[in-house]
Amino acid sequence: MAILRISCAVCVLILSACTSGPPKLPYPAFVQVDELADIFMASLPGIRAKQLAGDPQTRRTSNRIDLPPEWTGTSGGSPGRSLELFVISGKMTIADIELGTGGYAFLPAGSLGFNLRTGNGARILYFLNDVDPQSIIRAPIIIEAAVLDWEQTSTPGVFTKELRMDPGNGSRTWLLKVDPGASLPWQKSSAAREGYLVTGVYQHSECVLGEARTGQYQPGGYFYRPADTINGGPEASALTESIWFLREAQGGGEESVPACVAQENPL
Repeated sequence: MAILRISCAVCVLILSACTSGPPKLPYPAFVQVDELADIFMASLPGIRAKQLAGDPQTRRTSNRIDLPPEWTGTSGGSPGRSLELFVISGKMTIADIELGTGGYAFLPAGSLGFNLRTGNGARILYFLNDVDPQSIIRAPIIIEAAVLDWEQTSTPGVFTKELRMDPGNGSRTWLLKVDPGASLPWQKSSAAREGYLVTGVYQHSECVLGEARTGQYQPGGYFYRPADTINGGPEASALTESIWFLREAQGGGEESVPACVAQENPL
């Protein structure tokens, strides 16, 4: 009977953990994109899109898009705004350049419309950025992330690949790889940051009002973290090798902090 009671208690704990879901936060985090509703995008007819973040006044938008086989379109649907694309899976062609999984493109404001197409379909991240007169990148960037080397960061087991860095406004886009068991310190950035988990299973903590709230990301996990939000900590680690796609639309500095402490609401 003692064994039965212990087993039942364990079952209750497991069921409670399964039904509790991700922690509630005042900003989007621990979001699994597959669970979001599809939206319509007039500039890209025939696709399936899930909006991750956006601003209806400036028309800034972050999306994950599924392109069907034999799809064709154009990048010129929003003149005056820069566009970023990242291929999660499949292949797509921009102008005459084919990008496979891990392919990245930045098309600055003022670029002519590029033809887009895919043969067998593709899943991509699609970011339309606000107009920023301080941005000085004027030429398109189209690269395969696979040709770039991983660079060791100051944290053991954590590596990065820089996809874009604008010396004018400081905006940047990069990949972050975290080896299994590697842990990130408590930290914060002075710029808002968003991230999409491309591969792996990853656990992270967000510090809200001095309380650490920890949850897990599966592939397709997403967050949009406001500036100066403390996150990381001893429970933040990759459960399997994890690769994040990360971006900051404005320049910011990252710094380590000693602990999860209460601070003014960043929102």
